[in-house]
Amino acid sequence: MANAESWATSEAVRRNMPTIRSQNTGRELAVRRLLFADGFRYRAASCPLPGMRRMAVDIAFPGARVAVLVDGYLWHGCTDHFSTPHTHTDHWERKIAGNMARDQRTDEALANAGWDVLRFWANVAPEAIDRKTKTELVKRRRSVPAP
Repeated sequence: MANAESWATSEAVRRNMPTIRSQNTGRELAVRRLLFADGFRYRAASCPLPGMRRMAVDIAFPGARVAVLVDGYLWHGCTDHFSTPHTHTDHWERKIAGNMARDQRTDEALANAGWDVLRFWANVAPEAIDRKTKTELVKRRRSVPAP
């Protein structure tokens, strides 16, 4: 039976929720393997801006100031694939709206600090994410004047 204080509809839901990954998803790992195999080094699940712990990015290239995020449909509210769950609709609408607002704040804070933010939905092929990321890294390196 569901706990009266929890929004979870059943014990099964309550047990399942902690198993949903927020980092090191299969898609992130695939992208990281491709980047690493090509000699690119990065920081995984890091907070590129000091003091802003809620603004972690999936893959960060601090030297080039490039942040890569691979977003899931549900948690980030994909306009093409997300549909509000049928139970606890009010909770989920508030939750996803809050996540989307946080994503926007993260993008703005990083951009204001001189970072390029690359966001991808979970259905984008790892090879496409890898290609776009490498293109951006090469472009960033060319734009930095030599010492």
